[in-house]
Amino acid sequence: MILSEKPYLVKITSNFDEVPSFKEYPYNLPAVRHLETLDFHPDVTFLVGENGCGKSTIIEAIAQLLGFNPEGGNKNTQFSSRDTHSSLHRYLKVTKSFMKPKDSYFLRAESFYNLASYMDDVGYLGGYGDKSLHQQSHGESFMSVLSNKLRGQGLYLMDEPEAALSPMRQMSALSLIHQLIQKKSQFIIATHSPILMAYPSAKIYCLSNSGIEETEYKQTEHYQITKNFLNSPERMIDILCNE
Repeated sequence: MILSEKPYLVKITSNFDEVPSFKEYPYNLPAVRHLETLDFHPDVTFLVGENGCGKSTIIEAIAQLLGFNPEGGNKNTQFSSRDTHSSLHRYLKVTKSFMKPKDSYFLRAESFYNLASYMDDVGYLGGYGDKSLHQQSHGESFMSVLSNKLRGQGLYLMDEPEAALSPMRQMSALSLIHQLIQKKSQFIIATHSPILMAYPSAKIYCLSNSGIEETEYKQTEHYQITKNFLNSPERMIDILCNE
């Protein structure tokens, strides 16, 4: 039998028997409460859904399980601006494959400014194109991570990487992600971007008030709303602004 080199991260499973209360955050979120098992695609797994559905919370918990700083960076990045992270990781179990990634990174849009400040403080800019992330635009600094910091054969977690990227840069990011996948990398990405989630053969989990359900790209609300708007922007503007 030939064993595949990926996925590095096979799945996470929950054990909520000792959760203090399902009335408190994050266990009151339907997607978290109904989380049992998430199986990950060898290439790309997307977590999608509305604001507040729990995407970032789950990505953060996975990052903590794997030994990342919950504010972003690699496993050697040691800083904390404020401890606001949930306890979800305490009730999750991670299943890894026999292969270990040679590279890893957690890109988190929400706290990327804090990461950039930390990198300036410690003077480590070699992995970011030898230029302070604060001396680049938000979008340029995100692209610098993708093009300079990530080396391949890696496990990469991303939380809303499109936050600072124009549509054109999102397409460039998708191309860089593909290049890294061809270098035996695996991605788990929380996103709102219909451009990023178009990556072929990716596994897409939709988080909602009903829980977590695997879905197809063209069945996502992100794709359908964007398509409807672009097909008839005048009609949509009329609906949104005059009703």
